[in-house]
Amino acid sequence: MIRLIYYAFLAYVIYLIYKFFQNLAKRTMPPRQTPRLSGMMVKDEACNTYVPKEEAIREVIGGKEYFFCSKECRKKFLEQMKNSR
Repeated sequence: MIRLIYYAFLAYVIYLIYKFFQNLAKRTMPPRQTPRLSGMMVKDEACNTYVPKEEAIREVIGGKEYFFCSKECRKKFLEQMKNSR
């Protein structure tokens, strides 16, 4: 019985040592840096939603700059422009 208690105590101590080193490793890692966004939002011409300028798909047509949230919206807008001419 004493042997069982000894092994349980030993396992607990090993677990505590493991958790200590695991937490120590987390503290020494540098924090992740997220890319800086300008905060500027642009309007998608096809679906009228706003997206961050850095994430938008950009298209220049006739010297005017258009922004889109996805390739599908860009394609839809280009088709509308082609049909309206």
